[in-house]
Amino acid sequence: MMLRLYHSPTSPFVRMVTVTLHETGLIDKVALVPSGGTPLDPGTNPVNRNPLGKIPTLERPDGPALYDSRVICRYLVDLAGGGLYPPAPRLWETLTLEATGHGIAEAAVLALYETRLRPEEFRFAPWVEGQWSKVAHALDALEGRWMSHLAAPLDCGQIAVGCALGYLDFRFADRNWRAGRPALAAWEARFAARPSMEATRPVG
Repeated sequence: MMLRLYHSPTSPFVRMVTVTLHETGLIDKVALVPSGGTPLDPGTNPVNRNPLGKIPTLERPDGPALYDSRVICRYLVDLAGGGLYPPAPRLWETLTLEATGHGIAEAAVLALYETRLRPEEFRFAPWVEGQWSKVAHALDALEGRWMSHLAAPLDCGQIAVGCALGYLDFRFADRNWRAGRPALAAWEARFAARPSMEATRPVG
């Protein structure tokens, strides 16, 4: 039985996993199962395999399904023999950078839900701006603190950040996250040209 990844190509969290699959050479070992839903309607999300009803969820033949993209990426890297999570002490920077990428993506998704899922009369603009404030603070931290790590050999922290920035372009292009962050913008342009990023670019 192949590994089965429940996924949507527009999810930044799924993209973190699929980029990792490409970078580890495991992409042909995983069957991609289309899935999707929202907090209001689980849709086709695999609630029988992931009680949180979220994607990505990875079904494997030798144990329960794995969920949360960070868990899945650690599993895949281990399956591939390592390489994208360096040993300590650098590991702690990699994991912190990975959490930063996830945090950017989470805040952006919550901002999107406010405008797409909540009826217009109940939308709360300060909530959206509060989420974007988290994004902006994280982007400023990347620009001011993390450029040397981003320029180092590839790891899953870089993948998480690259996918989060791609999601901002995909859903919030009007916010122009690059303004005032020339080093991060230049890094993203190079990273987005990786074959794994090109192959997983969201559309729609």
